[in-house]
Amino acid sequence: MTTSVPSADDEISIRPAERADLLAVVRIEQASFSQPWPYDAFERFLDEPGFLVAVGPTGAVAGYVVANVIRQYGRNRGHVKDIAVLPDDRGNGVGSALLSRAVAVLVSHGADSVKLEVRESNDAAKRLYRQFGFEPLRRVPDYYGDEDAIVMVRKLE
Repeated sequence: MTTSVPSADDEISIRPAERADLLAVVRIEQASFSQPWPYDAFERFLDEPGFLVAVGPTGAVAGYVVANVIRQYGRNRGHVKDIAVLPDDRGNGVGSALLSRAVAVLVSHGADSVKLEVRESNDAAKRLYRQFGFEPLRRVPDYYGDEDAIVMVRKLE
């Protein structure tokens, strides 16, 4: 299933990630994070229904999200592991569309809550997550090696 959202340029579609998307995903990762995931980390998630990409009208990948559901303590817990948007496409609703679709996928796979980690200094991301109902749960010292993480959780219905 593909979802379309308006963007500054045209339409962005959200669809499951494919092997052909991996180089673009890695480039976005490298442009977005000081400690980027390597290619093989993304490759391991290719079969996860929560690995989604946002593509523009030309077919170019503008952003991605990696999320999955794990069984933990007798419950299905969703985990947004990674999300990023090309710097030029930020502020156009791409991240919101990806997060919305990822949460819907996690719900459809039985998740009763979703967690994620975010750099303490990433105010833009924390604002986005709060808009989606995520609440700060705890701080994890030195999670990123050079910075603490804030674990945020959203309970699902």
